[in-house]
Amino acid sequence: MQPLTALLAIVAGSVVALAIGLILTWVVILFLSAPEARFAPEQGALLKAIAVFTLFAVACTASFYGELRLRSWRLAAHALMLAMLAVAVWIYWPQ
Repeated sequence: MQPLTALLAIVAGSVVALAIGLILTWVVILFLSAPEARFAPEQGALLKAIAVFTLFAVACTASFYGELRLRSWRLAAHALMLAMLAVAVWIYWPQ
């Protein structure tokens, strides 16, 4: 395995785990009782994070697969992954 492939595997695994964790947090919030509804205002920010990191996970996974199988479209997948990283940094960088 090439070093870039190993790095992509680490990044893809981390982002997929983050996306799954966010989705499962949203599922838990959906099943909270009415007295626990104090988390309801946070659903908008949570859904935005789910969207960003799910798209980032898809881009990372495609990039990893393309590099692993040496597909011709892997450079475009790498560029998409870097673009999603830039989007995530832009959205979540402290002001």
